[in-house]
Amino acid sequence: MATESDATLRQILEYDTVAVVGCSTTPGKAAHDIPRYLVDHGYDVIPVNPFADEIFGRTAYDSLTDVPDEIDIVDVFRPSEEVPGILDEVLDRADVKALWLQLDIRDEDAAKRAREAGIEVVQDRCLKVEHQRLD
Repeated sequence: MATESDATLRQILEYDTVAVVGCSTTPGKAAHDIPRYLVDHGYDVIPVNPFADEIFGRTAYDSLTDVPDEIDIVDVFRPSEEVPGILDEVLDRADVKALWLQLDIRDEDAAKRAREAGIEVVQDRCLKVEHQRLD
């Protein structure tokens, strides 16, 4: 059960730059359409997909480690079992303020580690749905 307050979600949604791990090149897939929605609503979306060179006209990076820009939110579209490795990359950066795990993605241990490092965590929620609900 998600426990993040609406106030916390609103604060996270105020950030500008979203790195999308697992961003898809395929329209119709949530991992494509939700980041597209974010682009359309003024977010600076950084695609992270080792199998793509470019998504939405933006350079796609192989990993969070390769992203040269500042990142506010890491939005994850990968299976729950990949979250600990993604979090390791997040923790190697000093700029990430929030880790957002999309619907059906959870890892309590990783969430605890992130929170202990001062990073806000949202699990098992859709960024687009919450943006629409709170906007």
